[in-house]
Amino acid sequence: MKVLLIKDVYKLGRAGEIKKVADGYGRNYLIPQGLALPATESSVKLAEAIGHKASERRAVLNTELKGLAEILSSLQLEFPVKASETGKLYGSVTSQMVAEQVKELKGIELDRRQIELEPIRALGEYEVPVHLTMDLVPMLQVIVRREGEASKARPAKAAEAAEQVSEEAPAVETEENAGA
Repeated sequence: MKVLLIKDVYKLGRAGEIKKVADGYGRNYLIPQGLALPATESSVKLAEAIGHKASERRAVLNTELKGLAEILSSLQLEFPVKASETGKLYGSVTSQMVAEQVKELKGIELDRRQIELEPIRALGEYEVPVHLTMDLVPMLQVIVRREGEASKARPAKAAEAAEQVSEEAPAVETEENAGA
């Protein structure tokens, strides 16, 4: 079945595109959810207009969420968990747990489906993509460490920026002293 996408659909296409999908997927999910229309001659004529409006909406949404993306990309989440001697976890760290910790730390509510993460089952550091829009995908840093061990967290980007500013400050002072 061919459908005209009305809205962007992750892993399928952008609004205004005509896609061939399985009959059941189109009839039972895309059309009832308001994500697509059956691709008829009249709806094909609408495709360009829908695509143009969607690209304008997408640009506005990307500019609105850019600040949120910067916050998320600088965020470092730590999960102390129980693990075996070999580093295998007793349980796992899931996208739901990541979403809850982001809400707890920053007050940002994310849907677990926006976080592209297979359950983590081993100790280590992971880069986890968060799909805010199709074009805007910040990476969260997730550190999974053994419960009771000291944190091996790297300094946050803000702390690194503060160090750079403090290193540049004496150079500014010497230039002022040289001019006096």
